[in-house]
Amino acid sequence: MRPDKGESKDPGEESLPNNASVAPILRGRWIQLWLGVLCMALIANLQYAWTLFVDPMHVARGWSLAEIQWAFSIFIATETWLTPAAGAIVDRLGPRTGPSLTIACGGLLVGIGWVVNAYADSLMLLYIGAAVSGTGAGAIYATCVGNAVKWFPDRRGLAVGLTAAGFGAGAALTVIPIRATIGAAGYEQAFLWFGIGQAAVLIAVSRVLRGPEQPIVLTNKANASLQQTAGSSTSLEMLRSPAFWLLYVMFVGISASGLMATAQLGPIAKDYGISNTAIFFGVSTLSVALVVDNVLNGFARPFFGGLSDRIGREKTMALAFSLGALSYWLLAVAGQTPWAFVVCAGLIFFTWGEIFSLFPSTCTDTFGPKYATTNASLLYTAKGTSAFLVPLANVLKTATGSWEAVFLVAAVTNIVVVLLALFLLRPLRANQIRRARLAAAQRG
Repeated sequence: MRPDKGESKDPGEESLPNNASVAPILRGRWIQLWLGVLCMALIANLQYAWTLFVDPMHVARGWSLAEIQWAFSIFIATETWLTPAAGAIVDRLGPRTGPSLTIACGGLLVGIGWVVNAYADSLMLLYIGAAVSGTGAGAIYATCVGNAVKWFPDRRGLAVGLTAAGFGAGAALTVIPIRATIGAAGYEQAFLWFGIGQAAVLIAVSRVLRGPEQPIVLTNKANASLQQTAGSSTSLEMLRSPAFWLLYVMFVGISASGLMATAQLGPIAKDYGISNTAIFFGVSTLSVALVVDNVLNGFARPFFGGLSDRIGREKTMALAFSLGALSYWLLAVAGQTPWAFVVCAGLIFFTWGEIFSLFPSTCTDTFGPKYATTNASLLYTAKGTSAFLVPLANVLKTATGSWEAVFLVAAVTNIVVVLLALFLLRPLRANQIRRARLAAAQRG
């Protein structure tokens, strides 16, 4: 492929032509992708199985649900807000050392954090464990997503979607074993043994991970639906762009509604009186819902990511978030019976999980691959910002006496983000890419 007229490449960047010249750069990229998926699956329990620990801690320690949920908010905040530092380390140390070292350190921190949770006899220790494990999970998340967007410029949405699917669906395999361990031996033993096991595998896998030897970009794109820059913006340049801050606000809005469902699913089912109702081979409503939610959450990421590679990022956002608004409304008006709860909650997770494939892909499309790990991590901090809105769901529920108002607020938020994607994000991204193209032409 030849660069489009007027475009130029940053020094050291390679296009992705259909010839053998770039083949050595791409060798082993699918292995690297699946290793990233594995790493993400190993840290998924830190978020998606958290709801299983909430009530047992409440009963054993006497802490209020709001006090316990602050640990969840701290975990999300450290998992997201510290990722730019991890991304910068990966980018600075280079493709051979950066990913491997960051995954190993992240795995060690994950293990330490879960062990602290196991022995925490005060809220302060619980919060410290959340901060440590969140820091480790964030380092792993940033590295794996950064690797995906760098290795696959031609299938960026799909690659990031598969990587993020590991985080979304990974807990599906362990939800029932974790709940069984909590029931048989207590939540402390579940924290201890699952934390140590996950950390050991992460450290072993870290020795094989690496990034591409040099940034790879597409200099000609047959699909006009995608807007991709041929250059790369530094993080400071990106932070001066209105397109980045619009993406950030949109991310916060959708993430806050989804995290509310993730953190509160157990208490919601309990308030509906269906948490322990057996509905499938003796398995409770909550357990079935958690498995279905994690599977659909994971499947949504490559599904919508791959779709966005075909029809464009903004159109896919509009479709997914419109379905998300409908899902929250359905849970509010019809989700009080066991199977209706499972179906409605599953739809929410299916239409929420794709933000973790769509937003990193859109960010790298707009600002380029050279600093992609750092830049995508800066955008990912929006998840940390949104985490501090999660306790407000309890406040609204207490004030209104029901969860319906919480779900309706989430539905409206999704509709607002749909409008932003369709009518504001696309022109802003086009202007950003045009300015980057002109700047690259002037430098060339």
